[in-house]
Amino acid sequence: MTTDIAITGLGLVTPAGIGVDASWQGVLSGRSAGAKDPNLEGIPIDISCRVADFDGTEQLGRKAARRLDRFVQLGLVAAREAIADSGLDPQTWDGARVGAVMGCGMGGAGTWETQHTTLLEKGPERVSPLLIPMLIPNMVAGHIAIEFNANGPNLVTATACTSGATAIGVARDLLRTGACDVVITGGTEAGLTPLSIAAFGQMHALSGRVDDPAAASRPFDADRDGFVAAEAGGVLILERADDAAARGATVRARLLGYGASADAYHITAPDPDGVGVGLAITAALDSAGITPRDVDHINAHGTSTPLNDAAEGRVINRIFDGDTPPVTSTKGVTGHSLGAAGAIEAAFAVLTIQHGRIPPTANLDKQDPEIDLDVVSGAPRDATVDVVMSNSFGFGGQNGVLVLASA
Repeated sequence: MTTDIAITGLGLVTPAGIGVDASWQGVLSGRSAGAKDPNLEGIPIDISCRVADFDGTEQLGRKAARRLDRFVQLGLVAAREAIADSGLDPQTWDGARVGAVMGCGMGGAGTWETQHTTLLEKGPERVSPLLIPMLIPNMVAGHIAIEFNANGPNLVTATACTSGATAIGVARDLLRTGACDVVITGGTEAGLTPLSIAAFGQMHALSGRVDDPAAASRPFDADRDGFVAAEAGGVLILERADDAAARGATVRARLLGYGASADAYHITAPDPDGVGVGLAITAALDSAGITPRDVDHINAHGTSTPLNDAAEGRVINRIFDGDTPPVTSTKGVTGHSLGAAGAIEAAFAVLTIQHGRIPPTANLDKQDPEIDLDVVSGAPRDATVDVVMSNSFGFGGQNGVLVLASA
């Protein structure tokens, strides 16, 4: 049995656009999605990267939208696009051999806050009986299973901002061990709520550029001051390469390697020496059977926070011995979508391979002189890209690194 993993479908709902094509053009544009967020009125940091014009009722129907928190809505719409893109038919596949592994860090934060207000203002009798089914993070995988007849392993990974990458790594393992023939995987997050953003603000994790939100997310820039919170959904369809070839599928790219580690350092701050990150990168490269010199491009975690960007830059330089490939952070455009970030960035890595274009890092006006990387900025860079490394790091010191390659 081959362990070569094929990526045969993509689905994206991001602040850069709804759908794969729109999202890709959005990140290539280098224009940030940062904007004032009316839903955050009254919060000191009242900016975000929201998915503009996403209407759950329009996408899923009124009845379904009322019963699904926004994080599930984003994930389901992305999954529909990814499955259609793969050419697989959920009506005819063997559902027992199809798994769903999604990443999500926060679950139904919007539903939680709304129902808590209901409890305080109207009493417990008015709390919705759908609160728990709308709130708990595993429901995105559950709803995907229900809609697409996927009876195989079904779970949600919660490793903070690494969740989407962790999910893809777990999905790879399910295919490699023979537990599944197809896995629907990725990440989703919709935590742009007043309480969540107020809490991030109190941690001093967010950019304070509330008067210029389009310039607030600026990875690797000398004047970066924090991330811009975002929402998104991203889904990839994974199969063993032999199975994809047997059905004549179009393979967008291959998933070569995955590495995971813990900083074991601090609950929110990255290890400045990047020991855990280095372990994850090395593990990913080893599992892919390649060396740093084989990597043509790095989609960095690049959150736009002072500590993260500096630590990531140092560890990349150390692992690559100063000879680093072109680097970008698509969070300059999309903001930081937390549990969805690793998934949408894996999808952007696939598209970079397919199109031979590296998206620019938005708002990189003056690169931090301490970050000695070849960061793509200003405009997309055309290049032959056969191998991409995609980094994801999260609170709790959790790290996940994916290695993707051309088909």
